[in-house]
Amino acid sequence: MSLITYAVEGRVGTITLNRPEKRNALNQEMVEALKQAFTQAAGDPQAKVIVLRAEGEAFCAGADLAYLQQLQKFSYEENLSDSRNLMQLYHLVYTVPKVVIACVEGHALAGGSGLVTVCDIAYSVPEAKFGYTEVRIGFIPALVSTFLIRKIGESKARELLLSGRIITADEAASLGMVTRVVSREAIRGEVKKLTDQLLTGASAQSLAATKRLLDQVQGLPLVEALELAAKENASARGTEDCKRGIAAFLEKKELHW
Repeated sequence: MSLITYAVEGRVGTITLNRPEKRNALNQEMVEALKQAFTQAAGDPQAKVIVLRAEGEAFCAGADLAYLQQLQKFSYEENLSDSRNLMQLYHLVYTVPKVVIACVEGHALAGGSGLVTVCDIAYSVPEAKFGYTEVRIGFIPALVSTFLIRKIGESKARELLLSGRIITADEAASLGMVTRVVSREAIRGEVKKLTDQLLTGASAQSLAATKRLLDQVQGLPLVEALELAAKENASARGTEDCKRGIAAFLEKKELHW
């Protein structure tokens, strides 16, 4: 049985965590399989949008217990290599030039919350719980901290990461970790509405450029950020998608991407 499955339907690439008997817990094999799936989706001309979901009751319970025991025997160099493997996954999801939507239908804890954090948009069922619980077991939420600070700000991130407390989907939404909380009966339908909107209502080229800009401007001094934005703006104006979009707007024609 594949740990991760990938399928494309209607220009939506769906990546599914498929280890429900272990609550989709992460180990080295799961991380590698996720990297492969996201790399495949990134280069797939048939997939304009990516949805990340999971089989079973949990979205992702974090690190696998057997995996954690194995790490105790690793040298520093082995642990560093393993950490960089997860780092590469988070960076890949965060920077893939397609919109990534998390459909969270169960608990997402520790590394599972990390996966949700690096997605562009996250819809969650009300029953799901979230939390960066690493400090509770003497570990640190090192990699996810970089992304969480960007997403919700340092003050909120500090409280969550230092307390290690578990929060509800509603609180996650109020903090900005989750985009929307939707009933279990409606969540897949709502995700489909969003993907349909992105598929027909936005240029793939524009979506990729916007993601790239959002990544690059953070951390730059204001003047440098504005200069980068001006250059991206100028470049976008010369693209075929922009010319097509402006022409349709001026001619009052409906445009389907």
